[in-house]
Amino acid sequence: MTSEELFYQKKPAFGRVDSEKVQQYAEGYKAFLDRGKTERDAVTTIVNIAHEAGFVPYKRGMLLNPGDRIYCVNREKAVALAVIGAESLDNGIALTAAHLDAPRIDIRTVPLYEQDGMAFFKTHYYGGIKKYQWTAIPLELRGVVCVCRNGKMLKFRVNIGADPSDPKFVITDLLPHLASKQMEQKMTDGIKAENMNILIASKPSETEDETCGEKDKIKLAVMEYLHQKYGMTEIDFLSAELSCVPAFNACDVGFDRSMVGAYGHDDRVCAYPAATSLIALEGTPRRTAVCLLVDKEEIGSEGVTGMQSRFFDTFMADLCRAQGVYPEVCYEHSTCLSTDVCNAFDPNYADVSEARNDARINCGFALMKYSGARGKSGTSDATAELMAQIRLILENAGVPWQTAQLGRVDQGGGGTVAMYLANRNIDTVDAGVPVLSMHSPFEVISKLDLYCAFLGMGAFYQA
Repeated sequence: MTSEELFYQKKPAFGRVDSEKVQQYAEGYKAFLDRGKTERDAVTTIVNIAHEAGFVPYKRGMLLNPGDRIYCVNREKAVALAVIGAESLDNGIALTAAHLDAPRIDIRTVPLYEQDGMAFFKTHYYGGIKKYQWTAIPLELRGVVCVCRNGKMLKFRVNIGADPSDPKFVITDLLPHLASKQMEQKMTDGIKAENMNILIASKPSETEDETCGEKDKIKLAVMEYLHQKYGMTEIDFLSAELSCVPAFNACDVGFDRSMVGAYGHDDRVCAYPAATSLIALEGTPRRTAVCLLVDKEEIGSEGVTGMQSRFFDTFMADLCRAQGVYPEVCYEHSTCLSTDVCNAFDPNYADVSEARNDARINCGFALMKYSGARGKSGTSDATAELMAQIRLILENAGVPWQTAQLGRVDQGGGGTVAMYLANRNIDTVDAGVPVLSMHSPFEVISKLDLYCAFLGMGAFYQA
C-alpha cells in the first residue's frame, strides 16, 4: 500500500459534492437563521418547514404506520420530529440531537430604570460569552410577554429590531480616550456584567402625570409604548421572556462566498441539517428516524425544555407503547448523532489548538469521538465499534468527513448533549460542523461543511 492509502490526512471536500447544491442549501439556512434567532423562533420555523413537507402534529394514542411523518413540540422551545420506519422499535431508532439555544443577553424580571437622561434594561447574559463582544453592536429585542389582566392571560410575541425600519438597541462602551484603566484590565474584567445595561430610550413622556416625578419621565414613555403595543405594565416583565440578540442578518463571507457569517451557528448550524435531512427523507426508512431539537444546552441542559427533561423519554414511550415495545429495549438498540459544533482550527490562534486533531473548515462533516474538558470530564466517549459504524455509513454514502476535537487537552474544552443521551443507554457520538469565532455575536462556518452535515445526517437516517 502507498503512503496515501496508509496515512490519514484532512482534505478539503471541494469537487466531491455539487457546488450549486451547496450554495442553494446555504441560502435556505441563512433564511432560517434570520427567522430563528431564539429557540422559540427556531422551533416555529422548523415546524413550518415540516408542515409544508407533510408532517403532522403527534397526538397521544394516534395510529402510526411505516412512513408516517410526525412532530411533537415541547412548550414552544423544543421539538421532536420522526419518520416511522419499516422495522419495529425493538430494533431501535436512528436519532440526531441538537440544541436551538445560543448565547445571548437576557432581560431581567425587573429591568427598567431611568438614570441621567436615559432609560435602560438590566440584563443577565445567557451562556458562555466574551462580554466585550456584545458592547457597541446593534441588538434586537425578541421573546414573549404574558400579560395578566382581569383574571386572564394574553400572550404576545415580541420582535423589535429585525425589520430594517425598526429601532435597534445597544450596550454602550467606553471611548478609548477615557479607557486607559479599562484597557489595563483582563479581558474578563474590562466589561462588568452589572454594567451590561441596554440603552432603550432618551425622550421623556409628554403626558401630564402628577404621580410621576421628573426623574421617571423617560421610564414612563417606555411603559406607555409597551402598554400601547402589548398591554404591558411594569409587573408584566415578571411573566416575560425577553432577550437581546444581534441585529444583523446572516451573510456570505469572503470574495468567493464560501462561508456564512451569522449569529447563532452554535448550534443551529447542526439543528437545521438534522431537521431538513429528516424532512427530505424519501420513502420509509428501515429504522424509525428521529430528530430531537432542545433548549438550554448552553446553560447545562437543565430545565423542562432541556435535554435532561423527560420530554424525549415521554415521546419515545408513547411511540413504543403503540408497538408493544419497552422503551429500554428501543434505547439499547438505538444509535445517536449528537450534532453539535466543534471549533475550527484557526491559524491566528494556533497555540490553543491541536493541529492534527482539530477540525478544519471545508473538510466536511466532523466526527468527534469525545468532547469534555481536560481529563475527558463531561463526555460520553464513543466506543470504537460505534465510530467504525458511523465511518462506514459516511464512506459508503460518499460523504466527506473529518475528525475533530476541542483544542489542546489542558486548554479548556466543552460539552454537548451527548452524555445525556448516552446515559439512556443509547450509543452516541458527537458529530457536527466546525465553527470559527464560536460563541461570538458573529460566528463563521463553511457552506461546504454545512452541506456535508446535511448529507451525512441523511445517510445516517437511511442506514
